[in-house]
Amino acid sequence: MALADIRSGARDETAIGEVLQTLRDRFGDRLQTGEAMRAQHAHTTTYIAGQLPDGVVFAESAEDVRTVVQIAAAHRIPIIPFGVGSSLEGHVNAPNGGISLDMSRMNRIIEVNPEDMDCTVEPGITREALNAQLRDTGLFFPIDPGANASIGGMASTRASGTNAVRYGTMRDNVIAVTAVTASGEEIRTARRARKSSAGYDLTRLFVGAEGTLGVITSVTLRLAGIPQAVSGGVCAFKTIHDACSAVIMTIQMGIPVARIELLDALQIRACNAYSGLNYPETPALFLEFHGTEAGVREQAALFADIAEECGGGTFAWETDPEARARLWKARHNAYWAALQLRPGAGAVSTDVCVPISKLAECVEETQRDIIETGLIAPIVGHAGDGNFHVLVLMDMADPHEIERAEAFIGRLNARSLALDGTCTGEHGVGQGKKRYLPMELGGTVDLMRSIKRSLDPHDIMNPGKIFDLT
Repeated sequence: MALADIRSGARDETAIGEVLQTLRDRFGDRLQTGEAMRAQHAHTTTYIAGQLPDGVVFAESAEDVRTVVQIAAAHRIPIIPFGVGSSLEGHVNAPNGGISLDMSRMNRIIEVNPEDMDCTVEPGITREALNAQLRDTGLFFPIDPGANASIGGMASTRASGTNAVRYGTMRDNVIAVTAVTASGEEIRTARRARKSSAGYDLTRLFVGAEGTLGVITSVTLRLAGIPQAVSGGVCAFKTIHDACSAVIMTIQMGIPVARIELLDALQIRACNAYSGLNYPETPALFLEFHGTEAGVREQAALFADIAEECGGGTFAWETDPEARARLWKARHNAYWAALQLRPGAGAVSTDVCVPISKLAECVEETQRDIIETGLIAPIVGHAGDGNFHVLVLMDMADPHEIERAEAFIGRLNARSLALDGTCTGEHGVGQGKKRYLPMELGGTVDLMRSIKRSLDPHDIMNPGKIFDLT
C-alpha cells in the first residue's frame, strides 16, 4: 500500500450536474448531496483518505438500480456500490466523483429453500440479520468476516473469515447472483442447481469483482445446518512455529475444525487487557469444533494430543455457550484491543495468505521485520487456510512513520508472493493493493482489463479499483 498510488481522475462537471438533477427529479429525498452524507459514503477503515462521491442514492429495488445505472451510463458518470462501508482497501472511494449507490435498504430475504439448504437475498442484508431470520429453519449462513458486513459487499470482495477453514469463502458459498451491468441490463449468472456445466462460470466472475463489472442486486447462497453441538477453546504455545505445526497436523489428519485462529503474543496481551482475560502471553490458537456431542468431544481430544506433541500447553475447551461467546467476542474485538497498545495512534490493517506449510516461516519473518522496523504491529490469522492479518499502529500525522509502515507492508506482500502466496486473502485489492496485483499475476492483469473493457467500456463501474484501465 502506498498513498502515492491513490489518484483522482478526470471529471465532467456539466454531466455530473445533469445526472444529479435527473436523479433528484426521479428519487427526490432518496438522493442526498450534503457533504456529511457524501463523506460517510467515502469513509474507509484504513488510512487512505476519503474521495467523496457527488451524490448518494438510496436504492430500494432492482428497478431503482437499473434506473440509476442507465442515467449515469448515458452521461458516463461513475457508479460506486456501497453496502455498510466496512471494506479495508478504499473500495468505496470515488476517485472520479460520481454516484454512490447505497444498497442498505435492499435488505430483504427473497426466498428460503430449507430442503435445498439455500436462500436468495437482496445485497443490503447483513450477515447477522440474515442469520437471525434463518434461525427457526435450523440453518445458518456460516461466512463470518468479523464485521457485520452486507451480503452484497461480502460477495463483491470474496470475503471469508474465521469459519472459512470448514465452510469455505464466499467463492464457495455463492450459487448465483443477479447484477446490473454498465449498460443498465440486469443479468442472472446461474440457476439454483448445485452444479452446472453450462457455459462460463459468470458467478465466480462477479464474486470478487469489487463492483467493477456491475452492481449486484441479489445473491443466492448455500446454507449450512446449525450444528447439534459446538465446543471451543484456547491452547498456548511456546512459539509461532509450534502453533503452526499443530495447525498443519490438524488439517492433515482431517479433523473437521470449524475455526482455528492464530494470535501472536502481542495480540494475546492486547486481548487480555481489553477483554479482561488472563491467557498466557505467548502465541495461541483459538479453536472451535462443530458436530454431534460425541463428535466435538472426539475432535477436541484429538487436537489436545496434537497440541501436546507440538509442545503446546493444556487445551482448555468449553461447551458452555457463554464461555465460547466470550472467547470469540475477544477474537472479534482484536482490532479494538490492539489499538490500546498505542493510544491515539491510527491503524492500517493488511492481510496476506500463503500455503499453510509456509505460514510459520512467513509469520516469523514478518515478526522479525516488525522488530527491526520499530513498529507496533500485532498479528492474527485464520491459520487453517494460511491467511493472516497485521495491524500496523502508527502516527497518521508523521510522514516518516507512514513511509516506514508502507515500506514494511511492501516487504510483507513481497514475502508472501515469494512463498507462492497472495497479496490479499480476503480484504480484496481496492485501491490499496493495486501495485501488488501485477507482481502476483503478471500479464494476467491485462486479461482482467480486457474483461473489464468488454463489460464496462467507459469505466463507470467503481473505477480505480483492482487496476487502472489507463
